Amino acid sequence: MLDEADDIHPLFYGAPKTTEFKKLRKRIVQNVREAVEQYGMIERDAKWLVCLSGGKDSYTLLAILYELKWRGLLPVELIACNLDQGQPGFPATVLPAFLEKMGVPHRIEYQDTYSIVMDKVPAGRTFCALCSRLRRGNLYRIAREEGCSAVVLGHHRDDILETFFMNLFHGGRLATMPPKLVNEEGDLFLYRPLAHVAEADCEKFSTSMNYPIIPCDLCGSQDGLQRQQVKQILDGWEKNSPGRRQVMFRSLMNARPSHLLDPKLFDFAGLMLRTDNVPDQNLD
Repeated sequence: MLDEADDIHPLFYGAPKTTEFKKLRKRIVQNVREAVEQYGMIERDAKWLVCLSGGKDSYTLLAILYELKWRGLLPVELIACNLDQGQPGFPATVLPAFLEKMGVPHRIEYQDTYSIVMDKVPAGRTFCALCSRLRRGNLYRIAREEGCSAVVLGHHRDDILETFFMNLFHGGRLATMPPKLVNEEGDLFLYRPLAHVAEADCEKFSTSMNYPIIPCDLCGSQDGLQRQQVKQILDGWEKNSPGRRQVMFRSLMNARPSHLLDPKLFDFAGLMLRTDNVPDQNLD
């Protein structure tokens, strides 16, 4: 990787020179490149709307996509987008100033979905589901207006794993966030290039780069969230058996329908015994 100021994107100015950080950066780049190639995320004449919340994951996403683009490995046009949802106390000037300084094409959109969520969600209930639906609808609209073919989100490996266990424990189904899907209207892709990247790596990377991280205290301040409970369980497993998260994540890439119980995925009723190699029963 190039480290001279004239040869790198401004998003990497001031990157630590330590061996540890260089290894971290290389690992994340490899993880993202692997996901982009494995799930076929690059289409001809693509333009991506890269969603930037101001959290550690979205900063990592933006920087690594520009790293790949800078190295000629991601031939797509990128436009960063922040959706200001009207949350009280949100520092609205931080992201525009950062993106201007970094020379990143961007769009800042204000939509007061916060008031809608607070009005519609009963006291004591979590905001995540409605907030996510409203945010996604606006992002799809913005992507269409900007001529984008894909909306790109910063969900990482741990988000995907946590969602799997939430569906398992609370939804009664084996499902999680796919790295690539098509929206219901069929006109936009949704990509998650950080699908193979650990949350801890995103945190180390964005913190090391001193990006101006904006915490989400809308849903994060609510106690008893299902996702937080699942996260605590996974943290405990990881502490007792380091590397278990990665092992569980790999299992999502190694599904065996014939060893599950869903007859819609595997024709159990159609299973037949072989008749061409039956032992001779005539003992005379």
